[in-house]
Amino acid sequence: MTNINEFDEYFRQGEPDKGKKAYVWATAIGLQAVDGLEPSAYLRETAKRNIEGEIGLDEAQKLIQSYYERKTDRTSNHDDTEEADRVAANIAKILSANTLAFNANGFISLHRRIFDGVFKFAGKIRDYDITKKEWVLRGDTVNYLNWEDLRRALDYDIEQERNFSYVGLTENEIISHLTKFVSGLWQIHPFGEGNTRTTAVFTIQYLHSIGFNITNDLFAKHAWYFRNALVRANYKNVAQHIEYTPIYLERFFRNLLLGEQWELRNRHLIIHPSKEWSAQANHIHAEQVSSEHRTSTEQV
Repeated sequence: MTNINEFDEYFRQGEPDKGKKAYVWATAIGLQAVDGLEPSAYLRETAKRNIEGEIGLDEAQKLIQSYYERKTDRTSNHDDTEEADRVAANIAKILSANTLAFNANGFISLHRRIFDGVFKFAGKIRDYDITKKEWVLRGDTVNYLNWEDLRRALDYDIEQERNFSYVGLTENEIISHLTKFVSGLWQIHPFGEGNTRTTAVFTIQYLHSIGFNITNDLFAKHAWYFRNALVRANYKNVAQHIEYTPIYLERFFRNLLLGEQWELRNRHLIIHPSKEWSAQANHIHAEQVSSEHRTSTEQV
């Protein structure tokens, strides 16, 4: 698993520019974990050169592109690493821009920008139905939206959120609403691949646009948990006595936006857990956590 802790020194140094760049790169790299991808050491060194101010983001992207154009040994593992590197570099550039087109076209365009040079279908809505076996569902799948309704669903969900007012809501109500919006958007799954990374980046952009100052390492260190929480929020199996379970995603957002300290362990999300894994997450009080390490590393 990617060692995001290597960027911690930049957060501790207190230099705002380096801290912001480190957050962007840590998030971009960490999000590759949603698909089990591991960026290369070359990508991480290139990221550090950008954080240090030695090179700009455009040059960092060009270096990654040139690195893979020169490579001649092609294996499936190398292809996965190339995907992780190219996508991480693309996400870093997107998150650095602080822009957002909050509509369906913007969401589709975001997928194209994230996976430019990686997927031939980048920015194209799928024209087939999909299923995906999930570890937390013991091989079962979420019921994703059928392909005929994808564009209409994107238009509807984003327009509904655009017109929603948060005025007068409590913190609990805000978290609950954001959880429903993000989990519903993810459940549409409009693309063949890359839905979770696109949803995550869109969510980060949106939260910034409505005033949340996200500078912690939740997405960087808990991307796989974020994906599994989305799965549980969208899975119901009456025969197995399982209801939609948004609480895990709510805990993620409570940590992200309110600074709470819920344990984010993936084993808490698996259905029908073993006795060893059946214990649920604890809430860690602020005084129990060092101010320099407000979140833990990714936990099973």
